[in-house]
Amino acid sequence: MGTGKTAVGQALAKKLDKRFVELDSLIEQKAGKSIPEIFRQDGEITFRELEIEVTKEVSGEKNLVIACGGGIVLNKINIDRLRKGAIIVYLTASPRSILERIPGEGGGRPLLNTPNKALTIQELLAFRKPFYERAADIKINTSKLDIDSVVEQIISKVKEDESFSS
Repeated sequence: MGTGKTAVGQALAKKLDKRFVELDSLIEQKAGKSIPEIFRQDGEITFRELEIEVTKEVSGEKNLVIACGGGIVLNKINIDRLRKGAIIVYLTASPRSILERIPGEGGGRPLLNTPNKALTIQELLAFRKPFYERAADIKINTSKLDIDSVVEQIISKVKEDESFSS
């Protein structure tokens, strides 16, 4: 969260003339309620089940740039499905950058509904880092980059590694 997945994903899709899909938006459409409402009313397990369903639906489509929620890596089935037809880009940012990018109340992010957002961000990053690193084909730290620079780095890394094309 707060690494630029949506903004970078939209810009990348536009640059590559692909359709942009944000998994969290699809989950909200499927559930008929917002992510915070899903967490509050149904719990994180229900959210993760919806995430699996939506990932399955989009993973078979072509010509997409998909922005996944930060917890997508917690279920290996999601990564296995995405890996079949996608290049997985791991956008990182320092905890300080993430905190600066997220609005004061957590920006509707249920996992940041805590008294100490900075500590929660650090704990989430520490726990999820091995999952992200295992899943990623490309890793880019967005802390000091603007959106266009991140997009250019992604395109450049895809072009320089021919194994992505095969």
